[in-house]
Amino acid sequence: MNLPATGQIVRVRTRHWLVGAVEPSPDGTLVHLACVDDDAQGEALEVVWEVELDAMVLGEEAWSRIGARDFDRPDSFASYINTLRWNCVTSTNERLFQAPFRAGIRIEAYQLQPLRQALALPRVNLFIADDVGLGKTIESALIASELRLRRRVNDIVIACPPSMMEQWQEELETRFGLTLQIYSREHVERIRREYGYSTNPWNTFPRWIVSHRLLIDENHAGPMKVWLDNFRPGSLLILDEADHAAPASGSRYAIDTKIT
Repeated sequence: MNLPATGQIVRVRTRHWLVGAVEPSPDGTLVHLACVDDDAQGEALEVVWEVELDAMVLGEEAWSRIGARDFDRPDSFASYINTLRWNCVTSTNERLFQAPFRAGIRIEAYQLQPLRQALALPRVNLFIADDVGLGKTIESALIASELRLRRRVNDIVIACPPSMMEQWQEELETRFGLTLQIYSREHVERIRREYGYSTNPWNTFPRWIVSHRLLIDENHAGPMKVWLDNFRPGSLLILDEADHAAPASGSRYAIDTKIT
C-alpha cells in the first residue's frame, strides 16, 4: 500500500482530505488529515493508514490539467467574484440569507420568520409550533443549512419518531443538499464490525437522524453524550414532535419521562 505524504490529497471514508503530519506508530502509520470537501471543510481526522478499507492517494493528473484551458470569459469570472462577495456579506449580516437561495424549494414568506429569529440569537433556541402542513420541516432545515453555511454549526442531530426518519433524510438530501446518516441498531453493528467494538458510532459522521426510541436508550444515548462532550460547540439538535418530550401529566403532578 502506498503511503501518503504531507500535502497530498487522499480519499478516506468516502471523503477527500489534505494530508498533514505522517507519523509511524506501533499499529501502523498514523496520518493526520483535514477535510477539503465543501460540507465539512477543515474537519480533522486521524487514521491508521494500513487499516483503512478505502484509503487511496489521489493522483496528480487533475492538478496537471489546471491552466491547460484558456482564461474564463470576463462575464463568467465576474459572476464568480460576485458570488464570493455575496457569501462574505451574508455570512456577517444576520439580515441577509443564503439558505433559501440554495434550496430546491418554494419559499413562503412566513417560513423565513424562524430563520430571521434564529440568526438574531447568540445561541439558537427556538420552539416552532406552526400548524400541521405549514412547513416546520422546511423551517428547521433552513435554519440548519444557514448555520452551516455561516460556519456556526458543524454537528447536527435530528431526533424524530421512527416513521419519520427516512422522510427527514430524503427531504434534507434532495432539497437542501444535506446528507444525514440514520442512526439505527443495524448501522451501529456495521460500524463496530468495520472499525472495532470500542468505536463510538457517533464519531464516524457529523450529522445524524435518530429515533425517539433509541434516544431514550442509554446504550445509545450514553455514547452520544460522550460525543457531544457537555454542549459541544457547533452542535445543533432538532427535536421533531417536541410534545413527546413533555412530562407525563396523567397523575396529580407532572413527572419527567425518559425522553423529557
